[in-house]
Amino acid sequence: MMDDDTAWSAVLRRDRAFDGHFVTGVLTTGIYCRPSCAARHPARGNVRFFADGSAARAAGLRACLRCKPDDLARDEAALQCAFSRLAEGHPLSLEILAAEVGYAPHHFQRLFKRATGVSPAQYARGLRAARAEAALDGKGRIADAIYDAGYSGPARFYEDAGRRLGMTPSAWRNGGAGAVIRWTIAETSLGQMLVAATEKGICRLSFDEDESALFRRFPKAQIIAGGAVLDSLVAGAVAAVENPSRMPDLPLDVAGTAFQQAVWAELRRIPPGETRSYAQIAAAVGKPAAVRAAGSANGANNVAVLIPCHRVVRTDGSLGGYAYGLDRKRALLDKEGAMIKD
Repeated sequence: MMDDDTAWSAVLRRDRAFDGHFVTGVLTTGIYCRPSCAARHPARGNVRFFADGSAARAAGLRACLRCKPDDLARDEAALQCAFSRLAEGHPLSLEILAAEVGYAPHHFQRLFKRATGVSPAQYARGLRAARAEAALDGKGRIADAIYDAGYSGPARFYEDAGRRLGMTPSAWRNGGAGAVIRWTIAETSLGQMLVAATEKGICRLSFDEDESALFRRFPKAQIIAGGAVLDSLVAGAVAAVENPSRMPDLPLDVAGTAFQQAVWAELRRIPPGETRSYAQIAAAVGKPAAVRAAGSANGANNVAVLIPCHRVVRTDGSLGGYAYGLDRKRALLDKEGAMIKD
């Protein structure tokens, strides 16, 4: 059970991401609701939070007829079944998947996306790509990795890998062999910043690093200093640091699992000047128990500032960790807060 302040904040926002993680008991009316219930909010003093419906019923409350909080058990069972089916790697249409779990396709699409942040098709593609990337890190043949990962053939694999990785699958497997990565060091108010990009977009934005970090990750890539193609990307990256309240829309070349991508997407939804806890991020992507995993996904972010992992703090409000030092994290948050006030 999360702390009461976090729960009440979710109720005030009618945040669907917290549905199924607790229920709100209203002592004056004798009912309990989902956090997202559309009914008028009760007074805070009349509210008590329970871990689930059974705990609320044990306290003498009954389920709200408007939001039907007890139906969440069915939703959760359907999602777990869908996750298991998709993990098998067999292609499933939305219609087939929804029928298997007993929902109409359009309703299950909304339910799945609300829980994970992505559609069933996007989730399946993420799993498939993660399997392919894991296979490419091994010593097997690329052709075997293609089919073992669930792709119908090389064309789909290379098309998908080009979108996700910004380089060919063989380059990913072989330390970036054949890939071209351009880099430069830019001066910012937070110190020297490394900006590196493939043809697809920025693949690394970090502080206190130089090109040796790129050689460690892509030892066989063609890593080139500078170039006119970097100019606009570097200008945008510096602007993001100096004025994070007006984040430019820069192309990124980042790869991750479906869960990591969901976490990164959620980070980009945090408005400048605001923060979220690791627990809130985990709940927002439909995995409230995966607080540590959310923290790991946060730490796996390769493009600091552009995916604003600095906006995640501990539940008690303390800063937590940051790869480039807490002073930089504090400076970014202070800069955002000051600009929002102005």
